[in-house]
Amino acid sequence: MSKKIKVCMIVQHSTVKGGIAAVINGYKGSSLEKEFDIRYVESYKEGSKMTKLLKGILGYIHFVKVLSVNRLDLVHIHSSFGASFYRKMPFIYMAHWAGIPVINHCHGADFERFYLNASKRKRNLIKKVYNKCSKIIALSEEWKQHLGEIVSPEKIEVIENYSILSREAVTERFARKSNHQVLFLGEIGKRKGCFDIPMIVEKVVTVLPEVKFVLAGAGEVERVKVMLTEIGVEHNVDFPGWVREEEKDKMLRESDVFFLPSYHEGMPMSILDAMGYGLPIVSTNVGGIPKLVINGHNGYICTPGDINAFAEKLLSLLQKEVEMKHLGFESYQIVQQNYALEKHLQKLSSLYHMIKTMNPYPKDAEVAKNQ
Repeated sequence: MSKKIKVCMIVQHSTVKGGIAAVINGYKGSSLEKEFDIRYVESYKEGSKMTKLLKGILGYIHFVKVLSVNRLDLVHIHSSFGASFYRKMPFIYMAHWAGIPVINHCHGADFERFYLNASKRKRNLIKKVYNKCSKIIALSEEWKQHLGEIVSPEKIEVIENYSILSREAVTERFARKSNHQVLFLGEIGKRKGCFDIPMIVEKVVTVLPEVKFVLAGAGEVERVKVMLTEIGVEHNVDFPGWVREEEKDKMLRESDVFFLPSYHEGMPMSILDAMGYGLPIVSTNVGGIPKLVINGHNGYICTPGDINAFAEKLLSLLQKEVEMKHLGFESYQIVQQNYALEKHLQKLSSLYHMIKTMNPYPKDAEVAKNQ
């Protein structure tokens, strides 16, 4: 029997808020762990500056220990842009020096700020670091094009995020009456379009006074609350904070529409989660979203910042219950056919095997060549 491929995966702590942790948490206990020998190294945890610094240092120490004790076949790094790039850079260099292939799984969203509008010095650094990786995982074809400005397109593999399916929630939704609840899940701030939401709520409330928006997440909550109060629609919006597991499940089951007015995205786990629960989506034409949301089929996509269009599409769904439920069922079918967890894991498995076959130990090969 052949030995399992040994993988070291650089991850966030499981309690970190956001899509990266959500993706990684789905790997725990999955078929991926049965097929491969996976060692997890945590490199980031939310908290004070000291907590983050300590976690980072301990992550590097743990990684050095894993490199020393285990004959790894590859390192799988989950990274984003901004500070995450610099935190993951030492892992990439250490693996490269050890002659171990690196997969850089890019979850970043704002490519303009990260690369296009960066200084020449930073762009050169990004190119240098990314080109030390054997493969780059992009979340969509659009992101493959973006990342193709940094590395050769041949280095890039597209593996979309996945959805956890809840057929039971879909059945429940068809059996109950609409409650006119609109759900947002994610970081509350500018990038996610949250500062546009108060004006959108105002327009929807004018036509549908009983509508309830639930903004579940953390971030600049107080700023959004002030904006809502100034307009006079604060009673139509709830802020339950960051939700997980049972609470998140409850909100996805109870809501009628999922709303994400983002300006920049990769392939949002929040949309995939909502589709897995049979919700129609109203979102924007950025990142991998247009591949998930097809206008008039399982929801609507608008241009970021188009307040009137968002309000119109939300009202169109909320006022037509049969159509709303039909579009929600189409959401479920799309993810069932194309974005189920097992399909995601199969693509990851194929990539692991391909890298192992390509050149398992580059330094060994170089030594053999010189003998």
